[in-house]
Amino acid sequence: MKLLIVDDEELTRTGVISSIDWKALGIGEVLQADDGINGLEMAKRHRPEIILCDVRMPRMTGIAMLERLEKILPDTIPIFMSGYSDKDYLKAAIKLKAVNYIEKPLNPAEIREAVLEAIELYTKKIRSHRGETLQSMENASRLAQLLTTPGIDSLQAAEQLAEELTLPCGTGTQVTCVIIRLRTAPEFVQPSPEEIYHGFHNLLQHYHSDCVYVAKKLQFLVYFIFSPDSFSSLMASDIQNFLKEQFCSYEDHFIAMGESYHGFSKAYQAYTSAVILLESSFFFPANSYLTPEISQNSSSAKSAPGFAPESLLSEALSSQDSDKCGQILKDLEEQYFRNTQVLPDQTKDLYYKLFLSLENVRRQQKLPLHSSNSGSMMSLMENCFTFQELHNTLCSQVDNYFSDLQNAVPENSTIFLIRDYISKNYGNETLSVKDISDHVFLSASYVCTFFKNETGQTLNQYLTEFRMEKAKALLADPRYKIADISSRVGYSDGNYFGKSFRKYTGLSPSEYREKSNR
Repeated sequence: MKLLIVDDEELTRTGVISSIDWKALGIGEVLQADDGINGLEMAKRHRPEIILCDVRMPRMTGIAMLERLEKILPDTIPIFMSGYSDKDYLKAAIKLKAVNYIEKPLNPAEIREAVLEAIELYTKKIRSHRGETLQSMENASRLAQLLTTPGIDSLQAAEQLAEELTLPCGTGTQVTCVIIRLRTAPEFVQPSPEEIYHGFHNLLQHYHSDCVYVAKKLQFLVYFIFSPDSFSSLMASDIQNFLKEQFCSYEDHFIAMGESYHGFSKAYQAYTSAVILLESSFFFPANSYLTPEISQNSSSAKSAPGFAPESLLSEALSSQDSDKCGQILKDLEEQYFRNTQVLPDQTKDLYYKLFLSLENVRRQQKLPLHSSNSGSMMSLMENCFTFQELHNTLCSQVDNYFSDLQNAVPENSTIFLIRDYISKNYGNETLSVKDISDHVFLSASYVCTFFKNETGQTLNQYLTEFRMEKAKALLADPRYKIADISSRVGYSDGNYFGKSFRKYTGLSPSEYREKSNR
């Protein structure tokens, strides 16, 4: 805590400072000023929690100084000291809620007791404010949640909460919704969403506006802005700059500000407008700030392609025509990048077919498979935060295909069939050597010997390694529980899975997840 001593007598100030062990009282810094005007400036600059102030001083009295500070530092606790036992000063001190009034000559014991009392009172004030702030934030979050829900009941409950929070909720109120989509949940990122909310609230106060916010599904932050008038260009610019600056420390994100509507009852329309805009964010570069104008300024003439890219790509891959593949991929990128006319799910469905085409051609060419099954392929696609990431992933896999064509030593067809069978069935906990041998029409003992001679690994070693690599990929995604991952990679016993994973990686599954997500 900081304490400011304001007295026009230097001997009084130095005497007070030297006669008390301030650190023992919890005062980390003692400041001083020689009159009310300098005291006022020092208080504004350093914001002390306690002010020990003389009543009568030249240029500005202590009473006048603290009356001006009351609005600026409402929680600061004043302690008056004076050699005058004047009733008017005492009344003024009581009005300013001074914790004590100490008469000169000063007694260090009295000062110490008054400061301890001031510290206790200040602490109670702050605790009370924190409780009020927490309650206000909870109500603001409840209000924002209600505004994302359609229906007259939600609207009525929202209007009641808005009145309690003293938010404008008339027919002339402009309501705007902003949604931030984050790549990952903001658990350990600074500033926290709560800190950003307070900063946003303070910014909007300058424009006689306010906001509420709620976090949805961990990776979405929804803000509702209430303003008496339409945004001025300066206000819109300040909001954009503030949000960009606050979220720049976060991993990839999007900020979507929807259409503005007049009337508190139109809040849900404002929300749906932002949701629709956020859908288009998938096709833009990460960290973009999106407004309704993007639909007009981006390539709005684009629509879903009229051709079947998966067939064309499959044909080009099968004929090993890298130039044709490159042109198909380029056309796709031009078609979808910054496209506001198609939905992300439609695009992901198409790219899923493209990945399948690539996998099928790899099988035909007897090349090692990368995605291995539809589950991991879907997981790979879900982890793509933007279209550009999804497209680049496909391009990378196509490049790998042509590289593998040039460098791969033709694999024995039986080994290929074994690997392919394992890639499709590794999640089956009952998968056995006999199942594999039956699939390739060979005896179990011969399959084991043959596989070891061809690959240098036993069949069981290869199966365990395959499962562990799949487990590592799944552990990198925080949405999957470790128990679910265990069963997905063919282990019904979670303890056995944990032991096998530690033996393979040197870490437990939870340790590996923590390390990979740092």
